[in-house]
Amino acid sequence: MTDLEAVTGWVEGYVRAWTGNDPAGIGELFAEDAAYYTAPFAEPWRGRDAIVAEWLAHQDAPGDWSFTWFPVTVGPDLSVVQGVTAYATVTYSNLWLIRLDTVGRCREFTEWWMEQT
Repeated sequence: MTDLEAVTGWVEGYVRAWTGNDPAGIGELFAEDAAYYTAPFAEPWRGRDAIVAEWLAHQDAPGDWSFTWFPVTVGPDLSVVQGVTAYATVTYSNLWLIRLDTVGRCREFTEWWMEQT
């Protein structure tokens, strides 16, 4: 599997988990000891169980948003994805830093987002 295939599969899995808010689907995305940074300098959610719990505590309603994305750079250690998340009343530009392990689970994820004006 190429790095692009791995990142594409992971992002598609993320969108499925985002849509369904299924704890098992969320958990499958992340390594056991993963770190999920919700902002570049914030303390991360650490560990798969904490990531699932925090995700569900901050979940979006299914069908309340749309998401489009494209890879900026893809590599064996770090991939960067640019996206747009559109809600009914606000749209965000997203930049994701994704570090996958050798089995395609994310070991470190950072999301940067800013409101489009």
